[in-house]
Amino acid sequence: MVSQTYDNVAVLHVVAPGAVGGLESVVLALTTGQAARGDRVHVAVILDGQKPDKHTFTDALAVDHSVIALPARAYGRERAAVADLCARLRPEVVHTHGYRTDVIDSGVARRMKIATVTTVHGFTGIGGWKGRLYEYLQRRAFRRFDAVVAVSRPLIALLNRDGISRVHLVPNAYAPRPFVPREEARRILGLGEGFIAGWIGRLSREKAPDVFVTALTRTEGVSGAIIGSGRETPPASDRVTLLGQIPDAARFITAFDVLVLSSRTEGTPIVLFEAMAAHVPVVTTAVGGVPDVVSEREAILVPADNPDALAAAIAKVRDDPAAAFARADAAAQRLATEYAVGPWIERYAAVYRSVL
Repeated sequence: MVSQTYDNVAVLHVVAPGAVGGLESVVLALTTGQAARGDRVHVAVILDGQKPDKHTFTDALAVDHSVIALPARAYGRERAAVADLCARLRPEVVHTHGYRTDVIDSGVARRMKIATVTTVHGFTGIGGWKGRLYEYLQRRAFRRFDAVVAVSRPLIALLNRDGISRVHLVPNAYAPRPFVPREEARRILGLGEGFIAGWIGRLSREKAPDVFVTALTRTEGVSGAIIGSGRETPPASDRVTLLGQIPDAARFITAFDVLVLSSRTEGTPIVLFEAMAAHVPVVTTAVGGVPDVVSEREAILVPADNPDALAAAIAKVRDDPAAAFARADAAAQRLATEYAVGPWIERYAAVYRSVL
């Protein structure tokens, strides 16, 4: 089925969500914005061995969706379920997110003569053999898509080196949301007084929580708080409070005097947008798409894997709060002018038109 004007599109998004993070936040904002635009939007949520009625992603979805809950590695049944959805919904575009749906489910749409689009949210570039294998298979799969969306310029360069030509640059956007007031946020999180450096993300090697903890051990007068879960346990330190996974954690970003991104690799991190919106000063490594979002005018940027530089940057925020808040105000202004949702949704609409 092909639209006559392409003003509105019937799109099926396919995602296998983890705990709500950057990729999941993008899908939530994108589908909500597309539905508001008038597109016919449906989300297929792949839950591998998980209870379908107890997932934060499905709870947060504001559009029509179908949950495909299957035992682990039931890939044939997964593809059959996606095929059934395509036959019933007759989407013009199937839009996948993440290596699993890129590799397993996109081929279903191609066999049914449906246009395929994927968004590349980033690569870790590090990890065990299994992670490297998944990324290899995903990058091979990109060659078969009608359009590949990259969220940062470094990803564009990487995809071009892989010989992928149908690539579109669409940086992430930010949908405004309420934050918990500072004192209430600290009370809810159980944090005390004093200068607190916050860290929010998946506990994994590419996010480098170990570098964050090491930096704090070299910074006097600063306590740390980590929100997130994952396989990478940060070093033990009496200077750092591990808060675990918290639903909708970014609401509490106001509890921090500085948000720290210590990542070794990145795409375009949504938590960076959250800090900018909340007027929280930012210290971040200059990796991936981060330098496209903030410059030295809006944040302090440091090299990756350098705890001494990270510690010095955190101390700079602590010692000169006026300059830190000036950068935070500049960051909030840049966020509002360059990363609004409306133009972002239209850029995706243009990508869909290009494949129809």
